[in-house]
Amino acid sequence: MKTIKPLPLPGFDTQMEQPWEQPHAKIARTAAADSFVLLKNEAETLPLAAGCRVALYGVGAVYPIKGGTGSGDVNERYVVSIARGLRDAGFILTSEAWLADADKAYSTARLAWRDEILDKAEGDLRGFFGYYATTPFEMPAGEPIPAADPETDTAIYVISRIAGEGADRRPVKGDYYLSDAEEKAIDDLCSVYERIVLLLNVGGVIDLSILDRQPKIRSVLLIGQPGMECGHAVADVLSGAVAPSGKLTNTWALSYDDYPNAKTFSHMNGDVKHEVYTEDIYVGYRYFDTFGVPVRYGFGDGIGYTRFELDNVWTECGTDGTVSLHYSVKNTGKQAGREVVQLYLVLPDTASGREIRCLAAYEKTPLLSGGASYTGVLTFNGEAAATYDETRSAWVVPQGRYGLCLGTSLAGSCIAGWLELPEEQVLSVCRSICPPQQKIDRLHPDHAKRQAQMDSIPVSGHSKSIVWDFSSAETVSYKYGNPDESGDEAAQIAARLTVDQLIELSAGDPGKGQGSELGSAGASVPGSAAETSSCALNDGVANIVLADGPAGLRLNQTCYIRDGHPIKQGFMQSIEHGIFNKEPEPEGDRRWQYCTAIPVGSLLAQSWDEKVLMDCGDAVGDEMERFNVTLWLAPGMNIHRNPLCGRNFEYYSEDPLLAGKMAAAMTKGVQRHKGCGTTIKHFACNNQEDNRMGSDSILSERALREIYLRGFGIAIRESQPMSIMTSYNLINGVHAANNYDLCMAVARNEFGFKGVIMTDWTTTEKGPDCTAAGCIRAGNDLTMPGKDTDFESIREGLASGLITEQELRRCVTRTIRTVLASRRYMD
Repeated sequence: MKTIKPLPLPGFDTQMEQPWEQPHAKIARTAAADSFVLLKNEAETLPLAAGCRVALYGVGAVYPIKGGTGSGDVNERYVVSIARGLRDAGFILTSEAWLADADKAYSTARLAWRDEILDKAEGDLRGFFGYYATTPFEMPAGEPIPAADPETDTAIYVISRIAGEGADRRPVKGDYYLSDAEEKAIDDLCSVYERIVLLLNVGGVIDLSILDRQPKIRSVLLIGQPGMECGHAVADVLSGAVAPSGKLTNTWALSYDDYPNAKTFSHMNGDVKHEVYTEDIYVGYRYFDTFGVPVRYGFGDGIGYTRFELDNVWTECGTDGTVSLHYSVKNTGKQAGREVVQLYLVLPDTASGREIRCLAAYEKTPLLSGGASYTGVLTFNGEAAATYDETRSAWVVPQGRYGLCLGTSLAGSCIAGWLELPEEQVLSVCRSICPPQQKIDRLHPDHAKRQAQMDSIPVSGHSKSIVWDFSSAETVSYKYGNPDESGDEAAQIAARLTVDQLIELSAGDPGKGQGSELGSAGASVPGSAAETSSCALNDGVANIVLADGPAGLRLNQTCYIRDGHPIKQGFMQSIEHGIFNKEPEPEGDRRWQYCTAIPVGSLLAQSWDEKVLMDCGDAVGDEMERFNVTLWLAPGMNIHRNPLCGRNFEYYSEDPLLAGKMAAAMTKGVQRHKGCGTTIKHFACNNQEDNRMGSDSILSERALREIYLRGFGIAIRESQPMSIMTSYNLINGVHAANNYDLCMAVARNEFGFKGVIMTDWTTTEKGPDCTAAGCIRAGNDLTMPGKDTDFESIREGLASGLITEQELRRCVTRTIRTVLASRRYMD
């Protein structure tokens, strides 16, 4: 039997910066700068001349939004403001007096916001998070814009937005739309400066119609929520030390009403219980491209400080359906830069309807100096073009002609070649899952209009056709049922445990005083999300620590030790640097846990660079080792279905291929560290935050599989994360946490997942239709954070025959297997 290592005291006994902090900060800075998207840059306004004078406005210039709230928060050591970053880079800020006033205004507004939430809560600690989530902090306006500095013609204005879980956004001023104060500030700047640069410090899409009436806005840089090194990363790009190379992972519509579900999403139709996905597979660019709806900025858009040309394109195909498109790209400008080469498949129409184009492959070039070239290869297989046939429960590639659309954005791509598929190819045969309980009025394109839209795609004069060869490919027929969990050490240990021990190991450990505090229930590592049970220590099963993400580890910045043990601290100490905590400082020895705040997921994905995410994951994994965390509750990878989803900031994209690739890269980075693992989430269809525990996502099986599950499959097959977290919501009437089709048929039988599946926090505490016993029956191994009622549910389930001891033992075996793979054991 393996020897369990005792958990050391959490954190460090000194507040001094640790040797690893600056290397990790450098990773965060590089990742942010590589992910910024330059959307507009007229008259080469950017980069700014070295050491020039520039006016800087917007309270976000002093207090940028580094990341999301709630579980997305990180208690980092510092955040570099945009003002400081520009000063450090040698720029002269002409608005120092205004920025000083903004500092004071922010501090005042922050305290008023804190008091408003505490007054609403009135001591209701269990309901505190609801008040916190539904009362987002709004940046103060700051003082009026003063007269222009005669020695500069350039002003920078920062637009900032808070993002967080627990509530969806609203299409109102100060959220999706600019506030009156923001519009006035920009108008005032345009009246006194010739060149305006907008920095979008936002977690999601906002309305940019102000660009239509203010031509002096020459440059727009999307910086997202860039983590703790925000200001330095911004200065790197504005100065030209780093050339912007990010690309959009979402479509920015001309108007919110242009989104296909604009009027029915979440609270927009007054019904937050039933979310009907009538747009079906036409999400994001799949809708705008297919239906010919013009956009402000499209999927894959983004410019730099130089230009690139694609050439020398040729294609080859293996007999298994693998296609390789070879290309060369040349930097035709003078400045060094990087480009993202994107390959979309133009899809033939079918009776059931298809999107016109879908992303098939992409590659980000290395840094190319002016005049330099790079030769690359983009590879994909039949899965890129497959559609799910609901009548046959099969993934098929329909017969027809497929265009190879190559470019540096969706809108800027053209057909560079063709694949001819003479007959339909059946890739795999499945079983039907998650059947809808009602008829769905699904969006369907008009075939003639679709053809006209497809015919408008430009075609290269050198495009050639080749046969898409599947002659050696075999159809996969999935086998369904409970995987064999016997034979290894985990199964042997589980076989020796008593039923009472099995029940305790099927949920988090409430014996550590965890209660059900959202995301801060851990005891051994203060601020961590939870721990597994210690009931089987004598049998060789250690307890492991789980910590929230998704933009770094969320731990308490400070903790206290008494009699050799951490003192329990509450949820209010774990968020927003403890601003809501009014308890006196505990008596004990103080220790520190500073973690790196990396950019949020929606920004990292804009790098289109898997190495960037692997490096960020590597930094997080290193800190997991140092802070004794086994499972990081990240990355979040749900699809950006509508821009008002409150949690889009932590998710990657509206495209499942890109989301899956990014999650796989992050997982590979974290799991470079033996015994540390990711938790991909939220499985699945967690696309709404209002009433997130009671909302039913009602959609076709085709949309579920093609859009909302595909990314999870990519992440699992490419990186095998240690765990999956199910979502709060229902899917076609069944809670995801109690859904056998998701947890077993899809995750384990089809995707080949080997790890542990857990619930989101307090999922089983909201009513009888989602229970811990139901989790066991579904193959959801671990109910979190754990409560006595969960154990009672499992006992009742065993007594009634709802679940069997064999099912319980299988779930616990998977949990033990994950524990045995952790760092809790002697080498």
